[in-house]
Amino acid sequence: MPRAGLSETRVIEEGERIADEVGLSSLTLSALAGRLGVRQPSLYKHIAGTDGLRRSIALRAKEELAAVLGRAAVGRSRGEAIAAMARAYRAWALAHPGRYAAVQRAPAPGDVEDEVASAMVVEVAFDVMAGYNLRDDDAVDAIRALRAALHGFVTLEAGGGFGMPVDVDRSFDRLVAGLSSAFARWSKDFGGRGE
Repeated sequence: MPRAGLSETRVIEEGERIADEVGLSSLTLSALAGRLGVRQPSLYKHIAGTDGLRRSIALRAKEELAAVLGRAAVGRSRGEAIAAMARAYRAWALAHPGRYAAVQRAPAPGDVEDEVASAMVVEVAFDVMAGYNLRDDDAVDAIRALRAALHGFVTLEAGGGFGMPVDVDRSFDRLVAGLSSAFARWSKDFGGRGE
């Protein structure tokens, strides 16, 4: 019988906290059991091992990030939407480094639940790109560029990679403004099908 007060949700939430503290790759079931005050075998009543825990963290993180990005972008378009979404992405990633690492995990083939959660994040980006009249392959290219730029910036910032005495926020804002300008000309400059 499962320990009173211990549930799948509680186990996953504590796993998220540990992942954010020590990193997703350093999350262990031993540490999780210790934090919850149970023996490690008790966890298997609620999660399918380390891989199952990481998958659950990824699903919840993707859903949370999609909601954060959606709230940031709603009611805005083009440059305002990109800027609001980028700031929200950066803030969430820096506040939740373990969960952010989990978001980077692509769904396993046939994992419909993970595919749906991943699509939620991408759908917000597609909606924002539609404001630039970017669709189909043009939108995919633009979303990949946006993701690569934001991920690179956040990863460098989180790792202490910006040591020059220039305001990091200013650099971030200029990066995002540059992306917005590029998206406004994306189809013309790169021969796409948008307007």
